[in-house]
Amino acid sequence: MLTDSPPGKAKLALFNESDRITTLLLPPPAALLGPTQSIQAGMKTGKAQEVRVACEQFLRSLSRFHQVSPCGIRVLASRPLRIRENWSSELFGDYHPSTLAMRVWMRTAVKKDTTSFGTFLSTLCHEYCHHLDFEHFKFPDSWHTRSFYERAAALYHYARGTPPKRLYWASTSSGRWRIDWPRTNRG
Repeated sequence: MLTDSPPGKAKLALFNESDRITTLLLPPPAALLGPTQSIQAGMKTGKAQEVRVACEQFLRSLSRFHQVSPCGIRVLASRPLRIRENWSSELFGDYHPSTLAMRVWMRTAVKKDTTSFGTFLSTLCHEYCHHLDFEHFKFPDSWHTRSFYERAAALYHYARGTPPKRLYWASTSSGRWRIDWPRTNRG
């Protein structure tokens, strides 16, 4: 995971403000336990309709807690695959602030296998954090800052009931950062 490059002067203060918000208030565990288990059960069946209903419950619980407009969700089949001469990428999910709606894909791009529950839930939490950036924090954009990834990871581990992992960062060029996965996974 790679952070966005810092924007120009006009939006730099807001970008930095986003990067300073390192914590995310979370609802009581019972509010997310049922919907999270329903998402996992739906993923095992491979039926998008079951997964979508469970995701709607999950997002409604979070939206009520954060007192923001609810966001819509579409659970789609195979992830889009973009192939270029020297690289390829898959889109796991996206969020559209103009419609307050997200899309998440539940199947891999090449083999069309059901995505792992962890990957799917991580994507759902990531896209919900974009929703919060616009609706709760009132940012004009939703940047991938280090703290954005920290908030998404905190939500993921909380919803999954797993111990949070500290994310370790390595600087790259032009003010960007990437997660140092070997160090993060060692703890």
